[in-house]
Amino acid sequence: MPDAPIGLIAGAGTFPLEIARAVRASGHRTVVCALNELADRELDTVGDEVHWLALGQFEALFSVWRAADVTEVVMAGKVPKTFLWERPEAVQLDAVAKGLIAQLADRADDSLMGAVAHAIESNGFRLLDQVSLTPELAAPVGVLGAHVPSDAMWADIAFGWPVAKALGGMDVGQSIVVQDRAVLALEAVEGTDAAITRGCALASTDAQTPPCVVKVAKPSQDPRFDMPTVGLDTVRTMAAGGAGVLAMEAGVTVVVNRAALVREADALGIVVVGVDEASLRGRAEP
Repeated sequence: MPDAPIGLIAGAGTFPLEIARAVRASGHRTVVCALNELADRELDTVGDEVHWLALGQFEALFSVWRAADVTEVVMAGKVPKTFLWERPEAVQLDAVAKGLIAQLADRADDSLMGAVAHAIESNGFRLLDQVSLTPELAAPVGVLGAHVPSDAMWADIAFGWPVAKALGGMDVGQSIVVQDRAVLALEAVEGTDAAITRGCALASTDAQTPPCVVKVAKPSQDPRFDMPTVGLDTVRTMAAGGAGVLAMEAGVTVVVNRAALVREADALGIVVVGVDEASLRGRAEP
């Protein structure tokens, strides 16, 4: 509907801010349910109506949206699984949340987020694809900055692509760190930045190339949640560890604050490139 408000569940990071700004620019009101201790407080100035809730307060979430006549919603921002056991005092599981957890066969990301999506839609709300409101944030195919991958860097990207896809297919993580066609780290529950730091700590100073970060979508990626996302923190973590290449799957990876990310990557000498299957053909050998 042209003037209908859009609901937003906001987790950590700047992606929720981008969504809220895009909704406002489109002429819609944004009804934000921001997660305590995760979401950015700047949302108070970007959202039209902002409610701060604890993780697990589904009944309050639905009440807010119903009162505001919201029918379409989007989820954005990271909610680390580690938050559940590192900050238990910040989590308030209501009856809906407890029922969801009780029905889970496992605690894999897709299982958790799929259950959340089902709860939202079964209560009468349509959950939108994460980039449907901000298609301009999706990474394009090609080099994004001033630095171009060498043949050896392309070989690392092409080597890492199927490994990252296999990792995503097991619903473990979306990122890997590669150097000279050897895997240094696989992302799991610790998240991308921690995986980058761990992988870079194992890197060789005698290698042909610096460590390369490859980030992809899962083969069966649900576009409503957990889309691969990179931002300034990604580039800064890479620089701190000595990584020199960020390769991300084009069309599906969300690049938050792209202009600033590219400027910083250029200044740090980091290659940033969007890739897909077609662009990697013939790149396996340096």
